[in-house]
Amino acid sequence: MRFALLPLALIATPAVAREAPSPERLRATVTKLVSFGTRHTASSPTDPKRGIGAARAWAAGQFTAIGRACGGCLSVEQIGRRFTGPRAPDGVRVVDVLGIQPGSDPSRYVVVGGHIDSIVGDVMDHDADAPGANDDASGVALVLEAARILSREKFRATIVYAVFSGEEQGLWGGTLLADTAKARGWQIDAMLNNDIVGSSVGQGGVRVADRVRVFSEGIRAGDPLTDAMTRRAEGGEDDGPSRALAKAIDGVADTLPGGFDVRVERRPDRFGRGGDHEPFLALGYPAVRFTVGAENWDRQHQYVRTENGRSYGDTVEGVDFDYLAKVTAINVATLARLAAAPATPPKAYAAGALSRDTTVSWPAVPGAASYKVYWRGNDGPVTWTDNRVVAAPATSTVLTQMPVDDNFFGVAAVGADGAESIVTFAGRSPSIPVAGGPPAARR
Repeated sequence: MRFALLPLALIATPAVAREAPSPERLRATVTKLVSFGTRHTASSPTDPKRGIGAARAWAAGQFTAIGRACGGCLSVEQIGRRFTGPRAPDGVRVVDVLGIQPGSDPSRYVVVGGHIDSIVGDVMDHDADAPGANDDASGVALVLEAARILSREKFRATIVYAVFSGEEQGLWGGTLLADTAKARGWQIDAMLNNDIVGSSVGQGGVRVADRVRVFSEGIRAGDPLTDAMTRRAEGGEDDGPSRALAKAIDGVADTLPGGFDVRVERRPDRFGRGGDHEPFLALGYPAVRFTVGAENWDRQHQYVRTENGRSYGDTVEGVDFDYLAKVTAINVATLARLAAAPATPPKAYAAGALSRDTTVSWPAVPGAASYKVYWRGNDGPVTWTDNRVVAAPATSTVLTQMPVDDNFFGVAAVGADGAESIVTFAGRSPSIPVAGGPPAARR
C-alpha cells in the first residue's frame, strides 16, 4: 500500500550499483525444477533425475556455484529431521538446503526462503507429476536469484537463503529451520517467506500485475497474554515487529523504479491458510509472507489435465517471469537494507503523561551512527509521517508540543552508510507506574 505522507528519503537505502533480477534466469530455474517431475516430500530422495532428492541436490549445487563465483562468500549446509503427521503417517525425512552468507556481526541473521516441495490433487500421491511451477518453484527461483545478486556485497548481518522441504505436509521445513535458529542462538532480524510469487493472472482471468501481497501479524503470536494486553493498552496493535517489517518492505518498494506496489495485508497469512514463516512467528521472530496479488486455484495442487476446455495444473505457462523479477527486486532491496543496517532497537519508550511534550528513549544499539525517531497522529494513517534524526551516542529526545496521548512513536537505528533497521514501537517504560484520573485525585 502506498502512503503519500511518508517521504521516500525516510526509507531509502544507500545507493548501490546492483544488478536487476533476470526474468530469463528465473525462467531457467523454474523450468529446471519442473523437469524433476515431482518434488513431493515423500518422493525418492536418491533418484538422480526425478523427485525431491534430485531437486534438492540441484539447489545445493546452485548455492555451491554461487559461492565459488564469489570466492567462497557463500557456504552450503543441509539440515534434516524426521517428521510424522497426517500427511506422512509413516514419517519422512525433511531436508532444508541453505546458502549462508556470513556477515560481520556473527549474532545477527536475516532469512529469505521458499519451499521446493510440490503436490497434486491428492497430497498423499508422491508418484504423479507435480510441476509446482508457481507453488513454489517461483519462490525457490527468487531465493537463488537473490543469492546470486547479493553474494557480491558485504553486510553486517548474515543472510540465510533457505530452500525448504515439507511445506505441503505441515510447514515442516520452516519448523526445522526455525528450531535450528533457536538452538543455535541466532538473532533473526527478519524472515521473508516467498510462496506463490510468480503469477500476474488470478482465478477467472483477473490480472493483477502491479502489486504483491505481504502478510504479517500485528501482535506477536508468541507473546504472553500480559504483553499482548500491554501492547493493546498502548495502541501498538499495528506496530508489532512483523507488521513493522511489512511496512518497511512497503517503503522499500516505493523507492524502486517501475511503480510495483506492496499491499500490506493485516493478518499472518491468507484466511485460514499458512506458510513456512509461521513457525518463525511462533518463536517470536519477525516474519512475513509474500504472495501474488491474485491467486489462480486452477494452478494450485491440481493434477495436470484439461477438462471442458479448461486447463488445470501448476505449469510453467502459468508463471509471469517479469512479475516474478519485480517481486525478487523487492526482496533483494529489503534484504540488502536490513542486512546492512544496525540491529533493530530491542525496546523504545515514550513518556509524557500530563504533559504537552513527549520524551522518547531507547537502549544504545551497537554500530548505530544515529537513530530516527518516528511519529504519527493516532487518528491518521498507519505509517509514520514525520521523523527526527538523533545522532549517537544520544539515546533520547524530547518532542515539544507532541502529546503522548495523541501520537504514536517509534525508533529505528541507522548505520553510518544510511542503512536503517525496522522501527521499534515506543511503549510505556515498565519503571513508570500507570497514572489514572486528574492530578488532584492522585494524592
